[in-house]
Amino acid sequence: MKVLRPSYEMKRFTLPQLLRERATREGERVALREKDFGIWNEVTFETYYGKVREFAHGLLALGFEPGEKFAIIADNIPEWLYAELAVQGLGGISVGVYPSSVPPEIAYVLDYTDTVMLLVEDQEQADKLLEIRDQLPKIRKVIYEDPRGMRAYRDDPWFISFDEVLELGRAHFKKAPNAFEERLEAGRPEDVAHFSLTSGTTGKPKAAMITHKNLIHMGVALQEIDPVEPTDDYLSFLPLAWIGEQMMTVGMGLTGGFAVNFPEEVETAMDDLKEIGPHLMFSPPRVWEGIQSRIWVQMSESYRFNRWVYERLLKVGYRAAEYRMRGRPMPLGLRLAYAFAHAVLFRPLKDRLGFLRLRRAYTGGAALGPDVFRFFHAIGVNLKQIYGQTEITGIAYVHRDGDVRYDTVGKPIPGTEVQISESGEILSKSDAVCAGYYKKPEATAELLEGGWLHSGDAGYLTEDGHLVVIDRVSDVMHTAAGEMFSPQFIENKLKFSPYIKEAVVFGNQRPYLTAFINIDPQTVGKWAEERGIAYTTYMDLSGNPEVAGLIVSEIEGVNRDLPEGLRLRRVVLLYKLLDADDDELTRTGKVRRKFVHEKYKDLVEALYSDKKRVSLKAVFKYQDGSVQEVETEVEILEVPRAEKATAGVA
Repeated sequence: MKVLRPSYEMKRFTLPQLLRERATREGERVALREKDFGIWNEVTFETYYGKVREFAHGLLALGFEPGEKFAIIADNIPEWLYAELAVQGLGGISVGVYPSSVPPEIAYVLDYTDTVMLLVEDQEQADKLLEIRDQLPKIRKVIYEDPRGMRAYRDDPWFISFDEVLELGRAHFKKAPNAFEERLEAGRPEDVAHFSLTSGTTGKPKAAMITHKNLIHMGVALQEIDPVEPTDDYLSFLPLAWIGEQMMTVGMGLTGGFAVNFPEEVETAMDDLKEIGPHLMFSPPRVWEGIQSRIWVQMSESYRFNRWVYERLLKVGYRAAEYRMRGRPMPLGLRLAYAFAHAVLFRPLKDRLGFLRLRRAYTGGAALGPDVFRFFHAIGVNLKQIYGQTEITGIAYVHRDGDVRYDTVGKPIPGTEVQISESGEILSKSDAVCAGYYKKPEATAELLEGGWLHSGDAGYLTEDGHLVVIDRVSDVMHTAAGEMFSPQFIENKLKFSPYIKEAVVFGNQRPYLTAFINIDPQTVGKWAEERGIAYTTYMDLSGNPEVAGLIVSEIEGVNRDLPEGLRLRRVVLLYKLLDADDDELTRTGKVRRKFVHEKYKDLVEALYSDKKRVSLKAVFKYQDGSVQEVETEVEILEVPRAEKATAGVA
């Protein structure tokens, strides 16, 4: 058995062609695992390719044509990959849709991308489609994977089960055994393989046209920096509609040939991670922050002696992390102290988290607080910041081993050129740059002007080639006094606090800066319980005067690191968490700044008045579609003036 190793030669294949190569050469190796009813079921590369081929023949029987679009709305399951690669092997284009999307969002994506068929996971997603069926005249067939609850739909010709498609595929294969292979051979690396939707922070999401070469180049280039082994394990739990998970599960999975593992449910991912013990991991900051918060909560509930030992050994870890992150050898005394701390605390802790075999971990999508970064390096997790975007297939910059910094996103990956424009915009060029936006020629021309990918982000390069990202170029603002600032920079500094989950900063052409704050219900809830503060709901907790004092003190700490003219003067603790279902966040968790400003414009104006409290109607939307209005009063909090500012960039 000859195992394929990552190589730039792989860019001559399409994704399903690369899967066929693995099935031919190393068919008995485990490619996928899925946990079902507590049991991990294994799928070899041979079976993996066999399922893709069967499903492809089924689609041929249903009349699927080259160039047509096929959408998938599901959690992370093997069937997602079977469908995606089958569609691509037939010369079609797969379209990822977030399973958390509400019906109007789904209707927009399916219509905009000209989808003709799609796979949904279960009754919940099927019901969403029924709600908007009259808006989907292009959809010829809906395939469902989980038959539970679908009995009532079996007589509807619009629906067909995944197993029925496989049966059609087996029958079609007998009649035309070469039909799929002929389509597969016709594929070219430059063909568009997948539509990945942008986050849509400033408007409707656009479909970035990702080619086979884009994903394969990304998989190979990243592994040139951080090699993986065919025996490695990876847990796929972030939405496959997100380019980051496409990059890891599809691009890295097929080029590296490691085993991709799917959790039983999204909610059980962290527990399933402990069983798998992955060798590599990719998660946005909120996951890393959540893990650290849980550890903090558990330690705060432990015995006093245990807390004392934890704090002392963690200090040793912090000192060792400074050497390891810079790639410098530790002094003998620190090396011995860390070995003791690792044996007594860090190794058992990593084992409990499922990180014992973790060689490298990545975080991206937003800035991760330096305290969180230092914590994971202290316990021995090799966590790296990455930077990229949908249009460059996920990653363009990453930290190297022994060259990890809190304030940068690393250096360009192999094959990536970087340039900073006169306006400060980050420009990139590589084989990972997408083919443009579907049906958006003007936006595509703007995106790829001059042969460079225009990121829309402002940043600069350090003397040794590290990239520092400041904010979106369009989001850089000026106070009424003309002082330039980045709201995202300040928001990220606020979110470095364990008690602040989200922040939205205002101040463009205003006399001073203000903000909306979402408290973190887990850490603030624990803080309140320790002090005997009773509360029932998030609204109740966020409106507590002592909680207000806690958050104001955290903001004071942030203000001390900001210039006088860019310090927050007044803030509001929002009565609800910002939510993607309310259009306040994108499906990837980014704030829709303009929408939030417009939705809460009365509250924003109150921040720039002499009002101390504001009465308003709080609107809550529930999953069943019902809406509830509650009269509430929000206090506007004054932030005391900070004593002195240290050097900082805003």
